Amino acid sequence: MSLSNFERMMQLVTEVFDVKNDPDQLDVDQDVIERLHKIHSATLSARDDGDGPVAWILVIPTSKELMHLFVDKTISEQELYKRTLPGASYDAVYLCSATVLPEYRNKGIARQMTLDAIKAIQEKHPIKHMFVWPFSNEGSALAERISKLTGLPLLTRS
Repeated sequence: MSLSNFERMMQLVTEVFDVKNDPDQLDVDQDVIERLHKIHSATLSARDDGDGPVAWILVIPTSKELMHLFVDKTISEQELYKRTLPGASYDAVYLCSATVLPEYRNKGIARQMTLDAIKAIQEKHPIKHMFVWPFSNEGSALAERISKLTGLPLLTRS
């Protein structure tokens, strides 16, 4: 029996990010999802082909100060999430994750979803900075492409 799109997406998340074995990473559960939506409705995006999700995007608007602490490895991803308060004014956006099923890759889905999320956040917040903690070459390439398309400077946590 073949896996559903949702099961395959969860498998990809586990393989790439392995959040269960890294307490510094954000482990997205229902409570985290609810809080992310309070930060901004565009933090989480999903693309569904009718048979379940084929792509997930997570971006977190936050402050320039928290961005620098994160990129400099002073705080963890978990701490970045906790210190980003709902209702605050945000001037940076963290490109947290993009997960796409293999057969849907290289079609611009993650790029467009990310651009749409950033645009929605910029409607209420003066986003001037962008940052990423890449887990793959594809993630790095996507972040660089988004930076070029938005004109936002990109900082990378190594």
